[in-house]
Amino acid sequence: MTKVKFRNQLYLHLMMLPAVILLIIFHYIPMAGVLIAFEKYYPRTGIFGSEWIWFDNFKYMMNMPEIYSVIRNTLFIAVMKIVAGLVFSLGFSLLLNEIGSKITKKSVQTLVFLPHFLSWVIVGGIVIDTFSPSTGIINDIIKSLGFDPIFFLGDAKWFPYTMVITDVWKGFGFGAIIYLAALTGIDHSLYESAMIDGAGRLKQTIHVTLPGIMPIVVLMSVLSIGNVLNAGFEQIFLLYNPAVYSSGDIIDTLVYRVGLVDFQYGVSTAVGLFKSLVSIILITISYKLADKYAGYSVF
Repeated sequence: MTKVKFRNQLYLHLMMLPAVILLIIFHYIPMAGVLIAFEKYYPRTGIFGSEWIWFDNFKYMMNMPEIYSVIRNTLFIAVMKIVAGLVFSLGFSLLLNEIGSKITKKSVQTLVFLPHFLSWVIVGGIVIDTFSPSTGIINDIIKSLGFDPIFFLGDAKWFPYTMVITDVWKGFGFGAIIYLAALTGIDHSLYESAMIDGAGRLKQTIHVTLPGIMPIVVLMSVLSIGNVLNAGFEQIFLLYNPAVYSSGDIIDTLVYRVGLVDFQYGVSTAVGLFKSLVSIILITISYKLADKYAGYSVF
């Protein structure tokens, strides 16, 4: 970069400076903590004073009786969230696009987007009250139909599906933003041509709308591969309990318990590092696939 160009863009660099400083402080400097995964770490002696034990923490991690069920739960919940979120976000955007009244469209859009901006602490309280086996409205409906109430947050069989449903409810409206933006880019002359050929709204959706946004759908699907190991720590941490560990315990909650509850800092760091390495591989694969099938490249 020439001095003249740098001088002309100096204000842009100054605008970026606070973000760069925060990135260095909170993301790059803490990476030194990765060394804990290879140590028998004691807070008293610190990172550079603890005993170096190489890969013993990783061996201990692989011998933990719950590690494989935790990985299975993480994959199961995360994949279901990705698929359900994609389907509901796409479906909602298509339905919203069919509303003719701008006031009605904006009103519905705002109401559906709202849960995304609520923290899981608030939403968690709503979920607990809504799915309560004694006073929850969902179980009131189930009992009115003649069935026994279901303990959604205390039954290992129902817990993963409850997490998926509540996560989709919270986020599908916000996820539809990308598809709504893609819908605005479709040439309206295509719809006019389809109408002249006698196509109704359903056929227009199938033959014009879906092909028009398919590249975005493929792109979002491929990029979501990088989140396969992110099943949602905040949500599950606030809603799970020992009764549902068999189906609801994920990698992030295991890291929390092992590190901050059992004080096995080295093992918890090893589990977190393992997850990060796998995530890097998955993200790399997702970007390669996005470049190949959707023409999206970060370079």
